[in-house]
Amino acid sequence: MGCGSSAPAQPAAPPPSAGGGAANGGGAAIKGPGTAVESRNIDQDLERMKQEDEGKIKMLLLGAGESGKSTIFKQMRLLYGTERSDDDVRMYGVVARSNIVVAVRKLCSHLRNLGLEEDLDRESRENEELEDGDHSSMTCQQAYDELMAYLVDNTATASAQDPAGGENGGPKDWVGQSPRAGMAANNDAKQFLAHHESIRILWQSNTMKQVWAKRAAINVIDSHKEYLNDITRIASPDYKPTTQDILIARVRTTQVVMEKYRIDGIDFEMYDVGGQRSERRKWIDCFDQVTAVIFVAALSEFDQTLAEAKRTNRMVEALELFRSVCNNRAFANTSIMLFLNKKDIFAEKILYSDIAAQRPFCDYAGPTKDFDHGVLYFIQKFKDCLIDDEFNDSFIHVTCATDTNNMEFVLDSTRTIIMTDNLKRSGFLGAD
Repeated sequence: MGCGSSAPAQPAAPPPSAGGGAANGGGAAIKGPGTAVESRNIDQDLERMKQEDEGKIKMLLLGAGESGKSTIFKQMRLLYGTERSDDDVRMYGVVARSNIVVAVRKLCSHLRNLGLEEDLDRESRENEELEDGDHSSMTCQQAYDELMAYLVDNTATASAQDPAGGENGGPKDWVGQSPRAGMAANNDAKQFLAHHESIRILWQSNTMKQVWAKRAAINVIDSHKEYLNDITRIASPDYKPTTQDILIARVRTTQVVMEKYRIDGIDFEMYDVGGQRSERRKWIDCFDQVTAVIFVAALSEFDQTLAEAKRTNRMVEALELFRSVCNNRAFANTSIMLFLNKKDIFAEKILYSDIAAQRPFCDYAGPTKDFDHGVLYFIQKFKDCLIDDEFNDSFIHVTCATDTNNMEFVLDSTRTIIMTDNLKRSGFLGAD
């Protein structure tokens, strides 16, 4: 199973003539010219298809789950693809609202597990005594109690859990429901509309800020802080997801997804695959004729564990996966790019989470809270995974997949490097 240029296509055998074989006498002589023309046409079509296939750039996104592969996939479409339909945008609206509910469930449970309920109650009483406190209809303690009953413990009655959803005379919700988002996401989106005010009040509490700072233990999607900071807009009936909302929306990839682009006269195919362990058996179907692999690892996950294996550090998993990809014979003639993603979250996290405090990375000797030393440390960790030392530094990018300007620059330079490297491997350009 090669990964260089396509294997030469074998000409198909010419179809039998309608008049039979040579034993039919003059019939064969009459059909001969037509058969020869058909054969030439087939050969020409095969040669054209071969040339098109050889000129195509096939890029494969690999990496562990939640590393940012699908966000890069969406950036590629944003930069080079077609505009999304309203149906697409509505689906992401449902997903955004659902993502908020999923995050709130985890955060509320974590608040309880951390033993911070008394702190929340104290904060509620103090806010009621302050003249400049939040004088809304409920305190942060009441908001927490509501969310626990409806979203976490499910102790509320079934009828009370069924939100009205704008059916009792309110304005029609632009997002509505989306069958493409799935039943679970649609149900969570309904719950969001029913409890968005409670979510907003609890999120603004100081106690929840403490919980957020300790979110590594529960694997909340870091970028969903943007959703939580903008609850009122997302709950509005005229809410229409922005490009940024779509980029940070989390939909688990459970199948191989492919999109085609034509950029500067070159055809590109990009494949996105699920990164969880249960999804990796599907990767093998994408290995054939790959021009380049973009391996994505999240810098910010050095202190987190896998959702599917709580004892496994996420960065360790990414390093082992990178080792297996780089040293796989299927990619012997394939350009491999390394995207160390979520640099913005990494920069924030190292201010309170020490790299050396994590057992797998206790050999980190750089200064604490230092972005550059931390990045260089992990770059070296990935380089140590290679059998040979031919991994060019230009093939490594430190990225923020949700930043379109950053990704436009990175993807443009990546595209240039891939095409240049492909020409070198094909012998059209001399090696350095």
